[in-house]
Amino acid sequence: MIFKDQINRVFELHKTPKRIISLVPSQTELLVDLGLEEQLVGITKFCVHPIHLRKTKTIVGGTKNIKIDTIKELQPDIILCNKEENTKEIVDACEQIAPVHVADIYTLNDAKELISQYGELFSRRTEASKINIKLDFKLNDFKNFIKDKEEKKVAYFIWRKPWMVAANNTFINHILELNKFKNIYANKERYPEVELKKISLEGDPDLVFLSSEPYPFKDEHAFEIDRHSHHAKTVYVDGELFSWYGSRLLKSFDYFKQLRNRI
Repeated sequence: MIFKDQINRVFELHKTPKRIISLVPSQTELLVDLGLEEQLVGITKFCVHPIHLRKTKTIVGGTKNIKIDTIKELQPDIILCNKEENTKEIVDACEQIAPVHVADIYTLNDAKELISQYGELFSRRTEASKINIKLDFKLNDFKNFIKDKEEKKVAYFIWRKPWMVAANNTFINHILELNKFKNIYANKERYPEVELKKISLEGDPDLVFLSSEPYPFKDEHAFEIDRHSHHAKTVYVDGELFSWYGSRLLKSFDYFKQLRNRI
């Protein structure tokens, strides 16, 4: 059968894949929730959910640096990538071994499309449909919760040295918008470097979010930001629940309610 991925690459599968390598943590978790743990043969060192996978599956490197020989030895039927997480060089190298599906996620609709595509690829249509139905329910419930809440200006930090934030054209920014958090860096693209001393001039946020991933922010980093912001409250947030776009989204909206209630 002929399939198309989310960046419109076309590839062919002669049968339902039985040996899957996933190079993206959120997609790995999704595969397990689709009932495909047995078919999963290779994952990255960052695939931490479910936690036992790193003891039962072969680690093929990280998201940016892969062990190409290990991947070859696993003889995969398909390799799953993501445009943001994995480089074009990784995709090209993997394509020499097996068909490659590349995800490209900016919105919840993109996430739901990916779940449906995996349902088709791996003959898990019913399971995929159930996840999307649950996701729609969670989303509609959250929209009712958030509709009368006050909009807050935020900055969402992901890195230090250099200081970097999530800006426009990211899944994180889409999720911030759903939460009625106005991103002060939405006029910038993707994951720009920013100057802390300009944070008040560039938007003067009500809230500064320090993501739990990829950078391990600590209290001294929060104090450093406080010295440059007029009145912003610094909040540590769960980066997985803001950026993972697979089945983990089913846990995100309850977390967002709790977050809103404590700020």
